Amino acid sequence: MQTAEITRRFLAHFAASGHTVVPSTPLPAVNDPNLLFVNAGMVQFVPYFLGQVTPPYARATSVQKCLRTPDIDEVGRTSRHGTFFQMTGNFSFGDYFKAQAIPMAWDLLTNPVAAGGFGLDPDRLWVTVYLEDDEAADIWHRVVGVPAQRIVRRGMADNFWSMGIPGPCGPSSEIYVDRGPDYGREGGPAVDEDRYLELWNLVFMQYERGPGEGKEGYPILGDLPARNIDTGMGLERVAAYLQGVDNLYEIDEVRPILTRAAELTGKRYGAHSGHVATSSHPDDVRLRVIADHVRTALMLVSDGVTPSNEGRGYVLRRILRRAIRAVRLSGFEDPALPELLPVARDAMAGSYPEVAQRFERIADVTYAEEETFRSTLKQGATILDTALSDTRREGGVQLAAREAFLLHDTYGFPIDLTLEIAAEQGLTVDEPGFRALMAEQRRRTRADAQARKTGHADRAVFRGVLDQHGPTDWLAYTTLETDSTVLALVREGQPTAHAGVGDLITVVLDRTPFYAESGGQEADAGVLTASDVQAEVVDVQRLFGRLVVHQVRVLDGDLHVGQAVHAAVDAEWRLGARQAHSGTHVLHAALRQVLGPTALQSGSYNRPGYLRLDFGWRGALAPETRGEVEDVANLAVRADLPVTAQVMPLARAKEIGALALFGEAYGEDVRVVEIGGEWSRELCGGTHVEGSAQIGPLAVVGESSVGAGVRRIEAHVGVEAFRYLARERDLVHRLAGLFHARPDEVGDRVEQTVAQLRQAEKEVATLRANLLATRAGAATPTDVDGTAYLGMRAPEGTSTAEARTLAQRLRDQLAPERPGVVAVTASSQGRGSLVVAVNAAARAGGVAADDLVRRVLAGKGGGGPDLAQGGGVQGDRVADLLTAVERQLAS
Repeated sequence: MQTAEITRRFLAHFAASGHTVVPSTPLPAVNDPNLLFVNAGMVQFVPYFLGQVTPPYARATSVQKCLRTPDIDEVGRTSRHGTFFQMTGNFSFGDYFKAQAIPMAWDLLTNPVAAGGFGLDPDRLWVTVYLEDDEAADIWHRVVGVPAQRIVRRGMADNFWSMGIPGPCGPSSEIYVDRGPDYGREGGPAVDEDRYLELWNLVFMQYERGPGEGKEGYPILGDLPARNIDTGMGLERVAAYLQGVDNLYEIDEVRPILTRAAELTGKRYGAHSGHVATSSHPDDVRLRVIADHVRTALMLVSDGVTPSNEGRGYVLRRILRRAIRAVRLSGFEDPALPELLPVARDAMAGSYPEVAQRFERIADVTYAEEETFRSTLKQGATILDTALSDTRREGGVQLAAREAFLLHDTYGFPIDLTLEIAAEQGLTVDEPGFRALMAEQRRRTRADAQARKTGHADRAVFRGVLDQHGPTDWLAYTTLETDSTVLALVREGQPTAHAGVGDLITVVLDRTPFYAESGGQEADAGVLTASDVQAEVVDVQRLFGRLVVHQVRVLDGDLHVGQAVHAAVDAEWRLGARQAHSGTHVLHAALRQVLGPTALQSGSYNRPGYLRLDFGWRGALAPETRGEVEDVANLAVRADLPVTAQVMPLARAKEIGALALFGEAYGEDVRVVEIGGEWSRELCGGTHVEGSAQIGPLAVVGESSVGAGVRRIEAHVGVEAFRYLARERDLVHRLAGLFHARPDEVGDRVEQTVAQLRQAEKEVATLRANLLATRAGAATPTDVDGTAYLGMRAPEGTSTAEARTLAQRLRDQLAPERPGVVAVTASSQGRGSLVVAVNAAARAGGVAADDLVRRVLAGKGGGGPDLAQGGGVQGDRVADLLTAVERQLAS
């Protein structure tokens, strides 16, 4: 049974019992400060489980895209671990509970295929329940009919579920299938989880947990507002069993990638392995890693993630580089992603058509990342070779942990590759020391992120306000000011009754005209006033999707709970913000008109008078192209296109072609903003002008790279655009005055002047080279314990590159049969450098250039035994360097 058919049957089964089919949210669409990605099927429903938002349905079912990386090192080694996976689930929000959830799962698994089920043999199914959950055990045994010997009670670590952070939790019951003695030992899930494959986890969500590490031992804060059901059936695991394959890497959506990787590397998958993944040959493990990670990268980039050195982008970068490294370790040296990613696209497009629609962008991002990493590997290998050479020269047999960590942390060079190359050269690596340094780095990272790890607990006070008073009456689309009442004041996470002059306080109002920061648009500025109070609004945020909170600084008087205040948005600020946000939409449409439909927005930011827009594109825009984009945008402004906003069902918005930002989660109803009808049509919750002419002029001020396959364009609008253009005009007039030329001649005159300066620099360089050659011809070495030593101080202004050329020329003039060493110093603007060159006879006698430089410069510098250099020397020390080299030779 193909994966797509399993999905269809699952959704149909639960839709027939009154569940609303809810689409998957994008992987990074997480409204939670503790998560980078959706890691469970229930993440998008957390506000419903916590009672923060009233669910629009009592029952739901979904197939959710998920990503987990804590067990990334286990990928390929077991039949259970993958990074990207799909979790089918059914959910009840205070509707049904254990007595209904358990039979519904059992029926789908065991009903005949002809009747819409999966046709599993009931006699091969085992279940687990939480130690203290007698109710679930009784339902399984007395209602469903599972024999008592196939019902296993397990502890909190195995059968008590939470997201790993503060939030909803509860006891769980899991369903396993016995795959037979070929896969492991007899005795049930507690004995062998390779033989007994977990298919389904039913969570009876009824509690809220507090902070804590691990899967057990955290505090239970109390009951949730209602008892809920959260289930998850692992789609890949069920597919593996129904398709008769050994593990999730061999199902129809993954195996084609693995097969292509095997063809590229010349490996025969399964030739040296049995059924059990934990005993697989290393070749098979690597092929599974490649297949899993390439599919994961496809799905991440499709959902708008781009490689970077932090957050979600770092996770993607790590996954891509692990795949590329695994290909290399398997023996394939050429670029692999152009061979593998199209196969992943074809395998996944049946379930997710968007991966085919977005593939041009996906390919740009991932192929560029592979090129970058291949360069990294080349650079890292050079640095590693130097470190290994130093280790051998000093008589060592083990590469220091700090060297391996530097390669990994600074250059992205994988530790596995370091271990492999060191072994090829007969050395080991201080791997325990490396792991310790990695652990210390993770400890620091966790400490830095501790503020994020308080989860829902930090927002409990605001949830209480929401429960007591209901959602904020949000008026940002209709007015700039309104009379309001202070419902709550919060200082450092704790409620307070009063705030005085100078206090920075969070204020909750019953109604507000302030726009809360979202969609790239900065929050409004403004004031709260009363007869004896004035407070400046410095930030506005939205919590739980329905509660607007204001951070204010009290300027005068005493602000207190229950007080009547007048909330007023700064009208100039709002106008500038509207101009910038509408300008962002216009610029996006202009980019797509000039570059084509693949130039899709991947992020934006706008504040009054300024905007920036990130979009998928590979390579810098030519000046002519950038000018054309600016022209198209300003023509749209001049046309005064109507700007409208309307709320409609998400399905209707997609039908009419409204663009959605990658990685964002949208509800059933969305707000569509149109500029000139279909010319620009996007999902957006921001504030906008009424007609495009109100944007004012749009001046593009910059375009740059912000990551592989992602460009950023920046612009000013309105008055800020006028001011920018005025500054540019003043600069041109100033240059015209300096060159005694007309403004339209300035460009040519600057080009002529730059050309003349470059020619003069070349002539100066030639004169300096001739002078250095003359000095080199007149130089004579001195004898230092049998070594011909020649030390020379180059003229002021000599570059390090010129000093290096001079040192090599002087070395070549020495008699080759006699050991010879040359040292040249150069200085410029108060800083100096040292270059040392050593001939073959001296190297044979144990003298090394890099060793001399490091001894003279206290460990600094680099190079090889024949030529090395070091810089950053204070100008007053340069004169002593030549003598220091001579002393080192004498010692």
